Order: sequence, then C-alpha cells, then structure tokens
Amino acid sequence: MKRIPLGRTDLTVSELCLGTMTWGSQNSEAEAHAQIDLALDHGVNFLDTAEMYPTNPVTAETVGGTETIIGRWLAARGGRDRIVLATKITGEGSAAVRGGEPVTPESLRRALEGSLARLGTDHVDLYQIHWPNRGSYHFRKMWAYVPPTGVEAVRDNMVAVLEEAQKLVAEGKVRHFGLSNETVWGAAQWLSLADRHGLPRMATVQNEYSLLCRQFDTDWAELSALEEMPLLAFSPLAAGLLSGKYAGDVTPDGSRRERNATLGGRVTPTVFEAVAGYLGIAARHGLDPCQMALAFCRKRPFPVIPILGATSLDQLRTNLGACDLELSPEVEAEIAAAHRTWPAPY
Repeated sequence: MKRIPLGRTDLTVSELCLGTMTWGSQNSEAEAHAQIDLALDHGVNFLDTAEMYPTNPVTAETVGGTETIIGRWLAARGGRDRIVLATKITGEGSAAVRGGEPVTPESLRRALEGSLARLGTDHVDLYQIHWPNRGSYHFRKMWAYVPPTGVEAVRDNMVAVLEEAQKLVAEGKVRHFGLSNETVWGAAQWLSLADRHGLPRMATVQNEYSLLCRQFDTDWAELSALEEMPLLAFSPLAAGLLSGKYAGDVTPDGSRRERNATLGGRVTPTVFEAVAGYLGIAARHGLDPCQMALAFCRKRPFPVIPILGATSLDQLRTNLGACDLELSPEVEAEIAAAHRTWPAPY
C-alpha cells in the first residue's frame, strides 16, 4: 500500500485509513484488535477515532470506549510509532458527551486530556473538531439548511480555539489539527485566521463522501485542491449501502441497519434504485462493489483518503484490496452517467 503526504503536514500516511466507530458496540475488543493487526499487515498506518465512539448508538455509558480499546491494543502490542493516530473532540449539542458543551479553548484541552488518557499515549497526530459549534448542512441537514448569523462571535471563537491549539502543539500533545463536517466558508475562515495570526493551520477535513453523497465535488473540491487540505472521506460505502447487503430493502442480522433502521437518514425512497445502478456497473465489469466504490474515492481530482469501516475481518480484507484497483475509463463513464441520474439520493 502506498504512503502519501498528509497535506502540508510532516505526516506520511497510508492511502487508506482504518475507521473505528463500531469498536465497542458492533465489535468486541478482540475483534477490534484483530482489525488493527490485519490493517497493519496490509500496510495501513492511519487510524481514525473520536471521543464519542462507539456509535449506533452513542450513549454516556459507551463514550470513550473505542479510544480505550485502541489504548489497550497499544499497551499490549506497543509500537506507537507504527501508527498515525487521529481522534476528535465532539461538537456542540451531543448530550452524551460532556453535557453537549461547545468547542472552546477550555473544552478543547479537557477533551484532549481525556482522549490521551484513554489512548494511553502522550500525543495524538491529528486532532479534529467533529463538527462546528454553529452547525452545518451535513448529516442529511442540507434539505432544510438555514445559514447561521453572528459572524464576529464565530471568528472570535475560532481565534481563541486556535490560540489554545498552538499551546497544545507547543506542549507536544498534538502534532496537527483538522476539521470535520465543516463547510467551505468555515474552512476558509479557519485558514485565513490561522495565517493572519500565525496560529496552527487546519490540515485536513473529514466529511462524508461516496458514490451516493458527493457534496464535496464543487466548492469544497476547489478549496481542498488549492489549499492542499485532504478530504478524509467517511462512509465511502454509504454506511454499507454500496456493498449491496441492504439491496431489496432488507436488514441482515448483525448489520448496522438492525441498530439504525434508516442508516442515519440514508434510507430514502430513491436510494435503492441508485444502489442498484451502481451494483449493476460493478457486476457488468466483474468488480467487487465495495472495491469499486473505494477505488472511485481514491482517484478524485482532489486529495482524498477513504476511511474504511468494517464489522468483520472478511469485510476489511476485501476493502483493503481496493488499493490495487484502477477503474477503467468505461467504468468511470458509467459512474458519471449514474451520478447524473441519481445525484443526491439522500
């Protein structure tokens, strides 16, 4: 597996990232450790987690559980220098995590200290803001999105958070900072304020991206490419929809849909028609649909690293094989036509 620079940082990461949000809910600790071992054996050195994980559901009792599982793997296996470790501070409004408080300088430090303790490490390589205080159009909110107001308060908060970020970098607790579920305007503000005040530059953005969710393809793509801010693409298989396991509107035993019937709002009246279209492309060309979806993400005209999530080693092994797949021009043309037919199925 190739190793690539992570934007303008000094980090070099694998072209695929291992996601962890099912560890502690759908996956046991032993299964999670086996996934890390398998991923490392295949050349993955990049792990992404968050203080609020595991999900499906997020509860006060399970918050931090995934980080603890990773920390126990590090304690048992050693080799912190073998992995680039990313985690996140939860955004405003999640009652299960620190009472739903917003991201402030104080909460940034407090949340990081908690993550470091659970992970059993003295630093994280990439510390991300899970979503902005002001909210955004992500998580299926674009259909009724109302832009926020009060720009000066937003900018003042950003500067204060960046000033605390600078202290955390100086203390050696964080190497780089990143964004998640952010807008183009928001990212531009973070970058501009960092440049103006000589503060840490946001290095990456983690937004949803897949064959079924392509909000990143226009303004965000331009900013990502020109500012060298890689997209860490979460849900590149659309919460499993693109695997075909839910085709026909079924719910397999043990699947995420058994815990979350709409897959976070992704199950809509039009989604299965779109899924069938992409499954048909894969079948006509003799491709595994998951590998096709991941190969598509890897080769976008902006820097992108797909985040793989799996609930079994077989799923993970298949998904890791996507790094060897190059899509033909014929497949790319059919994908482009399908996107015009089903531009936003959820």
